[in-house]
Amino acid sequence: MDERRVRGPGWFRQGPAWWRQGPPWASRWDDDEVPGGARWPWRSTLLLTAFVLVGSTFAAHGQEGERAALDPFARVLLVVAAGLLLWRKRYPVPVLFGTAAAAATYLGAGYPYGPVFLTVAVACFSAVVAGHRRAAWTAVGVLWAAHVLVAHWLYRWLPPSGDSALSWGQEAVVLAWVVAIMALAELARVRREQWARERAERAQAARRRADEERLRIARELHDVLAHSISVINVQAGVGLALLDSDPEQARTALTTIKAASKEALGEVRQVLANLRAPGEAPRAPAPGLDRLPELVTQAASAGLTVEVEGKHPRLPPGTDLAAFRIVQEALTNVVRHSGSRHARVRFDPAGGALRLRVDDDGPATGADAGGGGNGLAGMRERAAALGGTIEAGPRPDGGFTVLAVLPLTGTTAKEGDR
Repeated sequence: MDERRVRGPGWFRQGPAWWRQGPPWASRWDDDEVPGGARWPWRSTLLLTAFVLVGSTFAAHGQEGERAALDPFARVLLVVAAGLLLWRKRYPVPVLFGTAAAAATYLGAGYPYGPVFLTVAVACFSAVVAGHRRAAWTAVGVLWAAHVLVAHWLYRWLPPSGDSALSWGQEAVVLAWVVAIMALAELARVRREQWARERAERAQAARRRADEERLRIARELHDVLAHSISVINVQAGVGLALLDSDPEQARTALTTIKAASKEALGEVRQVLANLRAPGEAPRAPAPGLDRLPELVTQAASAGLTVEVEGKHPRLPPGTDLAAFRIVQEALTNVVRHSGSRHARVRFDPAGGALRLRVDDDGPATGADAGGGGNGLAGMRERAAALGGTIEAGPRPDGGFTVLAVLPLTGTTAKEGDR
């Protein structure tokens, strides 16, 4: 929903989207901090150097007679303090102490107060945001201590001559500016770390969604192909065995193979279409238990008689698809791994859950009776995604049972055959 239309009470605490996600330059800051790959902040450094030089000149005119006049040494100190900021992203701590030393020297020489302290503020800001909080507090603390020392004691022996001590009220103003700069830097650091965490969480969530989608598609393809290929395999064997002795039965087997392969191709195309065009509505409805008669017919064509017992309620699309795929996979495993020619599918909705049971009489024709590979794992994943469970294992009489319990949350109370 558009954030400009609905702004609940939480919006004022969290702020607008750009505040929660960070400004566009926030993501580029991380690139600047990669060792050996930092960009050189030429433009900002040149602009700040010009501002410091011009601003100090105006400050000197305003403080003429009170502070020492700007001379070449003062201008060198100003250029050094501002020029060091060119390395502030590569070497934030040395740059911070360098600008602080230049500012302290400028202050001790009695030159006019002015924008030279802005260079220290920028260096301090860069160091704190880069994570060097202790170094930033130390450098700013040392600079302020030097200011107190010069303004209240050493001024007697330092230029300009006849200077007087700074009042403690003015000193409190200086201290307030220092605290404000550090507080702003700390706030920027906290917000930057929050933006980095949120970007990482969004990237992780996107990767998780992509992994879940790949798993879903792989599970769909496995269920479609395993069932259809099992039917095709059985019918191909029948056709080869009866090709000479019973051509009509062989023709029937080939017809079944054609129908099964056509259906499989259609379902595969649907899955791949959803993969190629994510976010678009599927062109065909997802299969559900209303297609159970088709499964029974396909199983019959493979020589397996399926008996359906009980009634199932109307299910939500996700649960309906999961139930259909579980029955499909269970019957496929009977065809592939059991010598039984008879299977039973029973629905028992009770206690807010649908108990879906598929039994065969066996015996197993291999070590993987009932399916021990991706099929059974896929059934468990489908059930678990809905908050249900799957139990599968051999029966004492030699058969195999698959029991799925799927929650009926959100289903309608009306029951009946689909």
